[in-house]
Amino acid sequence: MTPNQDGPNAPQVSPGSKIPPEELDRMTDDIISALKTVYDPEIPSDIYELGLIYRVDIDDDRNVVIDMTLTAPGCPVAGEMPGWVENAVASVQGIQNVKVNMVFDPPWDQSRMSDEARVALDMW
Repeated sequence: MTPNQDGPNAPQVSPGSKIPPEELDRMTDDIISALKTVYDPEIPSDIYELGLIYRVDIDDDRNVVIDMTLTAPGCPVAGEMPGWVENAVASVQGIQNVKVNMVFDPPWDQSRMSDEARVALDMW
């Protein structure tokens, strides 16, 4: 897998993808935008900027698999948030199916947060 965009959470595609590069770039941008609409209800920052998205994989059939985590395993929305992510990404034009896997390895920590999230949470 190779990153399609910069950043630790950038969606990845299989090498030699059959999806035209311009369509892949659009889908990637739209997936990131969709992920940024999902917020942890206890933290005023979106899950993408918080670094809760560990992996986004787009296959040649335009199916998306997302590995994500939570800020804490006991998060009260643990059962709901994967559905929120699935619904947000499924709304992206051209996406066929979305599967969200909840993972806790490695455990999330504040080092995964973007500068944007740090500013929003006043964590400088």
